[in-house]
Parts: sequence; C-alpha cells; structure tokens
Amino acid sequence: MTGKTIVISQPMFFPWIGLFEQIALADTYIHYDDVQMPQGRSFMARVQLRDSSPAGQLWLSAPIEHNRSGELISETFMQDGSVWRSKHLKTIVHLYGKAPYFKDMFAVIEGLYGMDEDNLAIFNMQAIERISEWFGLDTVFRKSSEMGIGGSSSQRLFDLCKQESASCYVTGLGALNYLDHDLFDRGGIDVCYMDYQKKPYKQLHDPFIPYVSIMDVMANLGPDGREWMISKALYWKEYVAHERDRKVSG
Repeated sequence: MTGKTIVISQPMFFPWIGLFEQIALADTYIHYDDVQMPQGRSFMARVQLRDSSPAGQLWLSAPIEHNRSGELISETFMQDGSVWRSKHLKTIVHLYGKAPYFKDMFAVIEGLYGMDEDNLAIFNMQAIERISEWFGLDTVFRKSSEMGIGGSSSQRLFDLCKQESASCYVTGLGALNYLDHDLFDRGGIDVCYMDYQKKPYKQLHDPFIPYVSIMDVMANLGPDGREWMISKALYWKEYVAHERDRKVSG
C-alpha cells in the first residue's frame, strides 16, 4: 500500500491483537465514536481472556448503564463505582499472574482501570491509544465526533477518508457485505481488507487461541508483541479472489 492509509473503527473494550494490527498499518486511525451503540452484548463493553477451562476463554464485561435504543457509543456510560473494576483486576491477576511480562502489562492495565472515567467511548479510546503507545505504534488518532462529517454508512466512511486525504481505507471482513466499493473506487480510494495471519505465540495454556484481548499478548510477549503484528491488507478485489481460491483449495 502506498499513500496515506486510514482505519476507522468503533472503540472496543481491550480488543484483540487484530485491531492493533490495523492500527499498525494506519497513518491515521479514526475512533468511530458517534455511531449507534450496539444493543445487547458487543465488543464495545466486553472481551475474552485466555483461561485454563475446556472452552479456553472467559468473558470480561464492563457493566453499562441502561442505554436507550439509538444511543451513541459516545453517550454510553459504564456503571459508577470501583467494585466491578476491582473484580476485573483480580481476574486479570488470577489469569496472568504467572505470565512472563505480567508486571509490565498489569502496570498499564491497572492505570487504565484507575482512570476517573465512566464514559465508555472515552475509556476505550484512551485504553487503545495507551496500549498502542506501549507497543511503540506511532499512528495518529482522531475521533469522528470531532471531524464535522455527517451522514451515514459508506458515504460517511468515504467522506471521513477523503477529509484525511486517504489513498487507502483498511477495514475488517465484516464490511465486505455492506460497503459500497464502487464509491471508493470512483473517489480514488482503495478499499483493503485485513488478511489476518493469527501468528501463534506461547500462551499460558494450549492450544493457541488468537481471538483474546491484547492483554494476553502484553502479558506473554511484552512490548516485543509488536513483532507478532504481521498481518497485511489486500485490495478488495484481490481479497475476494484470494478468499475464493482459499475455499476451492480448502
């Protein structure tokens, strides 16, 4: 990819390494914070951690105040009080206390949980940016809510990219079903999809599970976890052909 690369994503709760691989590819990462908060369970307020159970994964959820239908992520608040935060920290200690870089990871995570911040979007955005800094990523961060671009769906995503003079918009597989690729092609912006490599690393338990929180990478690999962020993005037509060939051969 050449030119300026943009990633736009909703602010998730301590997301998996794949989100940070997107950040590593981006010149500018836009927190998509002024869109509707998903109803029910979502990655905006919960994430999986690696544990020793047969399932191998445990859900860590931030309790949120009752949100109205149509409420924006930026308008969503976590429940007040320190009880749930303390429980989360105890769970993290229990699961990762024996990991080689636990102390380094926990110093960052404990500081984030100690923030006097109940707004879910702000909490998540600050966590993502702080962890990115810890890994040495030099991406520029912006918030869609501060960019003055209205509209919705593909047109808004395109306009956000255009405002940033993007030549490439990197996104995840989910957008393949709704994104107006022709709009981006006509506007001179390549749409590229992440081709996640899910490179295995040594976890505290086998088998390897890639879809757990970035905390797992931090605790097991330390700042060198940056070297595991190797996934690239493919132009959308190339990605579609690549996936078609993969299904045929698989």
